[in-house]
Amino acid sequence: MLKMFTTQLTGVFKRLAEKEEFSFEDGARLLAQAPVGDGSIYLFGTKEMKAVEFEALEGVEPLAAARVLTMSAVEELTDADRVLIFTRSNRDTEALELARLLHEKMIPFVAVSTVLDGVDLDLADLADVHLDLRLTKGLLPDDVGNRFGYPTALVALFVYYGLKFTIDEILVEFAE
Repeated sequence: MLKMFTTQLTGVFKRLAEKEEFSFEDGARLLAQAPVGDGSIYLFGTKEMKAVEFEALEGVEPLAAARVLTMSAVEELTDADRVLIFTRSNRDTEALELARLLHEKMIPFVAVSTVLDGVDLDLADLADVHLDLRLTKGLLPDDVGNRFGYPTALVALFVYYGLKFTIDEILVEFAE
């Protein structure tokens, strides 16, 4: 079972790296504007995506100028700040509420979620840059045709590191 999961997860990572290549670059460029200026990169994760917040602030290699964003602190953001939102799907009400506030305040932000159809205005529409996790079902089949093994936090951390590595490269180039 673990071998199958590893194979499927590797496939998800590979598809993300290929299909979202330009979004990684665009998102990192947008986020790197904060530490280059007088701003911060604010992270907002819903549910299991809080793992990204912890990694960015408490991990071995923290993200430059990173802070956690709470809904109550949105009013304190300035045009020098950038926001990175992680959520399971583009339909998440908490993430959508934040996205609407950021959009109204004209605070640039990157959103990371799985795009599900059937939404009038969603996170992908509001974000300046959106990365699609492409996790619409579990990775493994069970004996009755259902699917399980839905690794949203693992895939979100993969996206986080893709953005972080690119931001770090941009900041090194800027400092030269």
